[in-house]
Amino acid sequence: MDKHRDNDKVKWTEEQRNRVDFPRRDHREEYAAEVAPPMESTIRNADEDVEDASTARTVGYVGLVLGIASLFMWSVILGPIAAVVGYYAYNKGSKTTGAWSIGLGILATLSYFVLIPFSR
Repeated sequence: MDKHRDNDKVKWTEEQRNRVDFPRRDHREEYAAEVAPPMESTIRNADEDVEDASTARTVGYVGLVLGIASLFMWSVILGPIAAVVGYYAYNKGSKTTGAWSIGLGILATLSYFVLIPFSR
């Protein structure tokens, strides 16, 4: 029998009784599970990555079409829409078409405000 766990045969001193881990003195407790914050795991499928890439590509091309169309008609309306759609595509991962959409949208909108005084 373990002499530390047998209360009848051993007289405990006052110092031993005041210990937090009394009567277990092996100091092998594990507190990590109680202290650590809960872990969150996100599992992504390969299908979701392909879907995100195709969505970004499609949105990028839509923004590019809007940007080109805004150079010829409704510059004030289609220009900012092309810039916003391009920004969305840029953030989704379609960097090239998103940047072109933003550039064409801003160019169309600014050219409208610069050239409108000459048309009246």
